[in-house]
Amino acid sequence: MTAPEDDRSAGHGYEPPQIIGLAVTAFFGAAILLWVLYEIREVLIILYVAGVLAIGFSPIVRWIERRQISGNSKKKMPRWLAILFLYIGLIGMIALVLALAVPPLVSQAQDLWTKLPEMFDHAQSTLVNRGLISHTYTWSELARTIPSPASMLSNVVGALQGFVGIVAALVTVLVLPYYLLLEADSLRRGFLRFFPRHHRQRAALITRDVTLKVSAWLGGQLLLGFIIGITAFIGLWLIGVPYFYVLAILAGFGEMIPVVGPILAAVPAILVALTVSPQTALFTAAYFSVQQFIENHFLVPKVMSQQVGVSPVTVLVALLIGGKLLGIVGALLAVPSAAIVQVLLHEYIESRDND
Repeated sequence: MTAPEDDRSAGHGYEPPQIIGLAVTAFFGAAILLWVLYEIREVLIILYVAGVLAIGFSPIVRWIERRQISGNSKKKMPRWLAILFLYIGLIGMIALVLALAVPPLVSQAQDLWTKLPEMFDHAQSTLVNRGLISHTYTWSELARTIPSPASMLSNVVGALQGFVGIVAALVTVLVLPYYLLLEADSLRRGFLRFFPRHHRQRAALITRDVTLKVSAWLGGQLLLGFIIGITAFIGLWLIGVPYFYVLAILAGFGEMIPVVGPILAAVPAILVALTVSPQTALFTAAYFSVQQFIENHFLVPKVMSQQVGVSPVTVLVALLIGGKLLGIVGALLAVPSAAIVQVLLHEYIESRDND
């Protein structure tokens, strides 16, 4: 009578109470894991951004590594030195832009501040004459609309905390790729050990394809920044905006930051144009609006499809989904993430066809 029960136990390995216990444990374990991942989501996003940058910079670092040292073709450049050269180049470019951009923009901002009351009075007179407002507001009336000092202090403290958090995240995103690039070979070997031996070669090919795709995306971002910078240079020069060369450089760098980058780059150009005339500022705002419309709907899909090999439709959909899920960060990571998914899907379909 007990033989069938023994056979059943041997065949399944667990009694029903044990299976229920394991299922409950697995459920609560998965719930705790999801909760932990949700709580550290900001850390995971920072790690993902740093990883994408490290993957994108990897081919450049390898190219610098292969350079000869003092004419000795057998001696390769140390990896840490190649990464250091890359960082020095990036920091040098940023420092050059700041050195060119900050002094004239500060000068223009001071000039704008001195002219602001006159421009404000002129704008009010125009609105009153056209019947858009009932009377001219005095500075004392405007002062009464300013929030209380306590409220302003609370807002300033909150803004400072947010700013410090953003700066800390940016520093982490910039520093972490250095160590990821430095340990790239060991990290790659460790990652491949998760796969069975007969699958490691294929996994290595997939990682290589992902690296090429992400590096191509980074190259596409640089190309987009160059195109926007050149077109902004020409447009601002034709409109007659002072310091158009500096503002064009800012526009090119602003293109690297999705969604808000172009807006942040357009603001100083409009303010500088406002010191010339309101009409010049209006033409500048209209030019940047048209430029961004063309860039968002035509230039980005075209460049990314050619550089990364992702179709324009996929680029647009990825940007919409990424922006909806994670805002600016999601828009930034949309195209490289779509490229990685494309590589994985391609390999999955090929493996199924081969099977």
